[in-house]
Amino acid sequence: MEYSLILHNLHVVPSSHVKNKLFVFCIMLSLWVYMIYCCVGYCSTMPNLTYGSVNRHENDSEIDNQESFLGASRELLINENDLDSRGEEWYEIRGEAKALDDNALSVFLNESESKKLPQAIIIGVKKGGTRALLEFLRLHPDIRAVGAEPHFFDRNYDKGLEWYRELMPKSSEGQLTMEKTPSYYVTKEVPARIYTMSKDTKLIVVVRDPVTRAISDYTQTRSKKPDIPSFESLTFKNMSSGLIDTTWSAVQIGMYAKHLERWLQYFPLEQLLFVSGERLISDPAGEMARVQDFLGLRRVVTEKHFHFNPAKGFPCLKRPEGNSKPHCLGKTKGRTHPNIDPEVVQRLRDFYKPFNRKFYQMTGHDFGWD
Repeated sequence: MEYSLILHNLHVVPSSHVKNKLFVFCIMLSLWVYMIYCCVGYCSTMPNLTYGSVNRHENDSEIDNQESFLGASRELLINENDLDSRGEEWYEIRGEAKALDDNALSVFLNESESKKLPQAIIIGVKKGGTRALLEFLRLHPDIRAVGAEPHFFDRNYDKGLEWYRELMPKSSEGQLTMEKTPSYYVTKEVPARIYTMSKDTKLIVVVRDPVTRAISDYTQTRSKKPDIPSFESLTFKNMSSGLIDTTWSAVQIGMYAKHLERWLQYFPLEQLLFVSGERLISDPAGEMARVQDFLGLRRVVTEKHFHFNPAKGFPCLKRPEGNSKPHCLGKTKGRTHPNIDPEVVQRLRDFYKPFNRKFYQMTGHDFGWD
């Protein structure tokens, strides 16, 4: 429609300015077609290159003995890279390329678009379902979101807000700019920093049964470091005492109430939305209705956008129109969890009970984890 309007305007006002703009548009369109063509041949090699770089990094960081490795594993690595593996890295790169392709013409024709600081942020939690939520939200025409995790408020804060703004995609009036970095929720300095940027920022936390979340977290780490100690040995300060090691990040992240107390020092509860990671799988349309309402958006993303994949155990995305194949999240999603000693699982459940109950009281929502 916009292209037709340009042709119509050429007949009405045959100015050199309009002709020049049409000429530039044609050149830009040709460049995009050429870039997409080149990417088709290049894409097949990218995963292997990424895998090689990951392997080299892991080999360089091997630990000399089991005792020192165990100590390092217990640290709260909130600055750890949250990308699952080369599969998810490639998935994000491909998603960003698709977003650029989809928005290229609208950006060119709509000169009012600009880069804005995010008005809403998915702040956590790791292995809770933040990647799925972000991809679901990117279906909405009124949302512009960066796919990769910026880690601005925890790792790159010294680079300044303008650096952060430049990472954001362009958006027009009425569109919402978003990002997600799961480590924000557990990083002490982040609430004050986001408040300094904008006290009106809307915050979304995706939470999941903390025991299941901890096992999923461990499974991701073990996929990168097969020699990591057992889940059981990392869970306790020492096996004989039976005391839970709360300095291990996989355990500490699930103490949701403790982290929420820091956020409530800066933001009112109504400015935070808590999304159930379990319901995001079992009822994605229902949770998305809550998210869209919270963000003040039309309910565009509905049940017609989802197709449950029983093999992977979570929903895939589909376009309501047409017969295209549903688009599932990366291969790294839905890993098989290792078998954990049932006694260890029960001890973890007992450990989390008081934290869960306090979290239910603070949020006014019972997530049913006990």
